[in-house]
Amino acid sequence: MNAVSRIVEETGSGRVEIFPLAVEPDFLFGLFRLLFENHWHEIVFGPCVQGAVFEIAVDAAPKKVSIFDGYLTVDFGKWHFHVCIGENKGGPRNPTPAGLAAHRRTARAELYRNLSPEGTPRSWGLRLFNGGGEQQITVFLPNPLLTPEMKPARPPDFARLALWDKLRERCLGLAPDPLDRTAKGFPCSG
Repeated sequence: MNAVSRIVEETGSGRVEIFPLAVEPDFLFGLFRLLFENHWHEIVFGPCVQGAVFEIAVDAAPKKVSIFDGYLTVDFGKWHFHVCIGENKGGPRNPTPAGLAAHRRTARAELYRNLSPEGTPRSWGLRLFNGGGEQQITVFLPNPLLTPEMKPARPPDFARLALWDKLRERCLGLAPDPLDRTAKGFPCSG
């Protein structure tokens, strides 16, 4: 467990506090099973890159969360997604070249919180990046500044930090942070 965070300036996001996570496949698989089997109704997820954000919310739990040839699969029945979190070997007739396998695989995983210019948190989540530094997925966690319907919450509902607190404890060994309860305003402002 690495409970040391760092604050970076990200183009388009502003100040982001990053809490690095392990990238071992067993750890990531367990984390995604927890999120998608137990908290599917609380999270929003998808790629979040400059110029595009997919904010996917689902109406039911996935039918299956599995891993094969390094790829995590979260299957909702009519649709599914894959994220390469482990060793991708390919097939006997078409093995994956080592450089491509390293590019595909998660090389960086992190819990994060976006900070306002005043230093108060305004959004919380989990991000994975591949070996090429490209984002694979973001899981947006419940936000006390928004209702479950994504409307501004006035006043903030700090009970919506329960999943963030649970992940901080499970992944980083950290207790809830009083700083999180100072959030105010609208999460996308400033």
